[in-house]
Amino acid sequence: MKTLLKGGRVVSGDGWREADVLIEGEKIRQVGTDLSETGAQVVDVTGKWIFPGFIDAHTHFDLEVAGTVTADDFETGTRAAVSGGTTMVIDFATQYKGESLHKALENWHRKAGGVSSCDYGFHLAISDWNQDVSEELKSIIEEGTSSFKLYMTYDDMILEDKAIYQVLKRLRHLGGIAGVHCENSGVIKALVEEEKARGNTGPCAHKNTRPAAVEAEAVSRLLKIAALAGAPVIVVHLSSGIGFQEVKYARERGQEVYVETCPQYLLLDESLYDLPGFEGGRYVIAPPLRGEKDRTRLWNALRKGQIQTISTDHCSFTLAQKDMGREDFTKIPGGMAGVETRPVLLYTYGVAKGLLTAEQMCQVLSENPAKLYGVYPEKGCIAAGSDADLVVWDPEASWVLTRENQTANVDYQAYEGFPVKGRPAQVYLRGKLAAEDGKLVRKYEGKYVARGTYQKVE
Repeated sequence: MKTLLKGGRVVSGDGWREADVLIEGEKIRQVGTDLSETGAQVVDVTGKWIFPGFIDAHTHFDLEVAGTVTADDFETGTRAAVSGGTTMVIDFATQYKGESLHKALENWHRKAGGVSSCDYGFHLAISDWNQDVSEELKSIIEEGTSSFKLYMTYDDMILEDKAIYQVLKRLRHLGGIAGVHCENSGVIKALVEEEKARGNTGPCAHKNTRPAAVEAEAVSRLLKIAALAGAPVIVVHLSSGIGFQEVKYARERGQEVYVETCPQYLLLDESLYDLPGFEGGRYVIAPPLRGEKDRTRLWNALRKGQIQTISTDHCSFTLAQKDMGREDFTKIPGGMAGVETRPVLLYTYGVAKGLLTAEQMCQVLSENPAKLYGVYPEKGCIAAGSDADLVVWDPEASWVLTRENQTANVDYQAYEGFPVKGRPAQVYLRGKLAAEDGKLVRKYEGKYVARGTYQKVE
């Protein structure tokens, strides 16, 4: 089957140009002006942007956590992803205590296989570090899982500094890379004790127990450990200005450090935790939402190209699940939805407002994650031979985010009432039309993607 997209503006990280895109089978065959092809279905995309399929490198689907299971599994989560223009997700296969890394991957393949509507890969979240796991890393990377997740908090996942150093050093030799959740576990526990001693058990206490300094200290410690290991590292879901300052210091020392942030840290405010009743519970995430100065600092860093990727940390729960922590904020399942709304939020509040360019949107949503996570140029670019993962973006569509018009399997919208501009008019997954005007039209077409080792992002 051949499809010819005519008259659009093809976007890359380096610029954009008026060009046609010819799709044949699952691949892009040609990009150029005034293309024609006998037998091709011609789609007029005049006035629209054509982006490489967006990649969300931070999702948690079908995850058992906090005594429950996330509201979105791979079926509903990938349906929401592709509806919003995301053609690949990289989820976290979690190694539970006592498991091998291969066992963790086997568990996640079973969850995702046959039910995913966009392509997918896995990071491996390491919780049990030992010599056997260290040796296993070589075959894991050779088989196509080249990125890993380390936690500096959470009792069931935390790695101590010794293990973090050893993991990073081992990955340096093997060509892998780790993203790290940076918060100081011990200080959080002490602050929780203080809040509870004062009788503060509601959602408003959440932000008090995880202040920006808790993130910044962990970022600083991680980067000094990474320097000793001689390893590149990714700081995931960065939320604070002072956390970013620690990244700047490390880069000034010559370190290779990458930063991921999320739309919630660019657009939502910590005052939401003070909403009446239990409404603030729906915004309990870790790290928590911050204040205006933090958002401004992150936007400025993003505009200057100092933040490489924007993911979502999609970890969704229903209101009933959030209600598990009504009497104790530490029992509120932490996380929120976002895999569907990330592109339109970044376009609306970044590109349409003149804070970012379309090229920068392409970089942080497509090109950079494809490079960092070992799928470029198969994905993340529009070029002959690349997968025909394409988002035809209508820049003129105007609408409002509501609970009713979302696809994710949750009963509230974190961005309820946000006016937005732009929408994916068509989303192609490996050459097939997968979504149109924000609605899924073809399901279960996603496949697992084995990945190579990371490429350096400038």
